[in-house]
Amino acid sequence: MKGTEHSSPLSTFAPAKAKFLLLGSSGPHFAGLLLQGRSLNLEHVSPASVVQQEISRRTRSALPRDPNQLTMALLRKWFWARKPDAGFLLEGFPATLLQALVFDEWLEARSETITGCFALDPLSAEPVVTYYRTSGLLRGALPAAA
Repeated sequence: MKGTEHSSPLSTFAPAKAKFLLLGSSGPHFAGLLLQGRSLNLEHVSPASVVQQEISRRTRSALPRDPNQLTMALLRKWFWARKPDAGFLLEGFPATLLQALVFDEWLEARSETITGCFALDPLSAEPVVTYYRTSGLLRGALPAAA
């Protein structure tokens, strides 16, 4: 008899090139999926992490002052710099319907697709959650942190 296998929401449909969105604010609720993603060699990316990396590379005065403009500019830079076949867990982005539409344009331009999305509350009426639920990409609720 084989050892007990741990069921993972990602393992059901997550090859190493999978691309997942973790919708909602960052926090401990993502811990389980982030650990699972790491075991699948999926890059973990968040707006906060790309902003922090950019701040460490150059002076704050050189960054756009508008938070939405800054997020979009830095995530665009990350997206176009990565290898197209690399998998990722993108946490906290897109946060608005406009960001989701722009992100879809980026994906389409590279002939890529999202594998799926997880949300804190998959039945939420938030526009981004509704958008991905309607598109059939919402896979369910985020599992509780371990």
